[in-house]
Amino acid sequence: MIVKPSPQQIAWQEMEMGMFIHFGVNTFTDKEWGDGTEDPRWFNPTELDARQWAGVAKEAGFQYIIITAKHHDGFCLFQTKWTEHSVKNSPWRNGKGDVLADLAKACEEVGIKMGFYLSPWDRHEPSYGTPAYDDFFKGQLTELLTNYGEIVEVWFDGAYGGPQGEKHRYDWQGYYDLVRRLQPDALIAICGPDIRWVGNEEGVAPETCWSVQKAHPIFHAGVKGEVWYPAECDVSIRPGWFWHAREDEKVKSLEHLIDIYFKSVGRNAVLLLNVPPNDRGLISEPDIRRLREWRGILEGTFSVNFAQGKPTTASNVRPDAKAGYAVDGLKDTFWATEDNVTDAWLEVDLGKPVTFDVAMVQEHIAFGQRVERYRIEVWEREGWHTIAEGTTIGYMKLDRFKGVTTTRVRLTILSSRSSPHIRSLGLYRMESRS
Repeated sequence: MIVKPSPQQIAWQEMEMGMFIHFGVNTFTDKEWGDGTEDPRWFNPTELDARQWAGVAKEAGFQYIIITAKHHDGFCLFQTKWTEHSVKNSPWRNGKGDVLADLAKACEEVGIKMGFYLSPWDRHEPSYGTPAYDDFFKGQLTELLTNYGEIVEVWFDGAYGGPQGEKHRYDWQGYYDLVRRLQPDALIAICGPDIRWVGNEEGVAPETCWSVQKAHPIFHAGVKGEVWYPAECDVSIRPGWFWHAREDEKVKSLEHLIDIYFKSVGRNAVLLLNVPPNDRGLISEPDIRRLREWRGILEGTFSVNFAQGKPTTASNVRPDAKAGYAVDGLKDTFWATEDNVTDAWLEVDLGKPVTFDVAMVQEHIAFGQRVERYRIEVWEREGWHTIAEGTTIGYMKLDRFKGVTTTRVRLTILSSRSSPHIRSLGLYRMESRS
């Protein structure tokens, strides 16, 4: 049986990139993890502008924003009735401000989605470690799910502790049921059933990256076998997750960000890049400059697909899934083989010599992830020459290689769990970084 994603998981994967925003009292204490004893009066971003955040995200190509509504220190960026440890006791806007409300409005204005990070671990809340904490947590979760419009993703991380470092027995299923009831289209990430953590904070997915995974004993309680559980790659544009003035000169290089893109989005994952606002409440200029450079390279690289619209042939074709559908540029068409044919090739005639150094292959994941091994070849001097080979494809696989010039390109599916469904084949030339 082929495991398939939900419509919400497909829409999430197609967004490809989101912006993480770590912002809170840590921004003002110069810490990464607060301990919950911070004075709310320290929080005072005098120039906070969520429209700037959303505008930067939109310009850089991000399709959604995840904000730290509450980090481990327990300080809340929203108006909550469940604790006094929040913006309502800060001097910012005389205690009447609400960062989540500002951001929700800004995201709606520019046309991107919003989600939130709500830390299950709370180092401030006295009830943490007792059954009463679950009611507290569900109360805050309810506020976030009902007061800020559509939520695309709910982010629960796995850090835990307490006064003596004990682990709280979280009512995960109770949290999930609440999300499903109040925001049925929202996906639950990391410590959740819909999106898994890639396993590192470097923004890098493994070369072999299956969205089909064994059901997690906690996050998929009662589910047997395999589930659709795609990976999200979180990484910060700076060394830290929160803004620190000393890191203004340590923003990741352009080459590093390009590499992250190819090893996250280009390996069947979604990239969640953290861009932390400063203590004025603004995204800093060094970060904005780097994002603009990065977006320029990506747009320049993927603006022209040399394979699009070119004549194609295939070793095997299902009648309703022609070879040419893989290069027609349309979202919902695909080339597929007949049932039980799991190895086949697709050839594109470029018509004239074309030079390229990036190849992109996409499966039509609405039908599941199927390909186990593939190869890309070019025609050279009356023979086929391999320029790239790999294992999984999934939503998208990007391969980079030394530039080649050829008139014909062949994608060979060497092994597949069922008949391959190839949505797109693309050939590109990397934009110059000079």
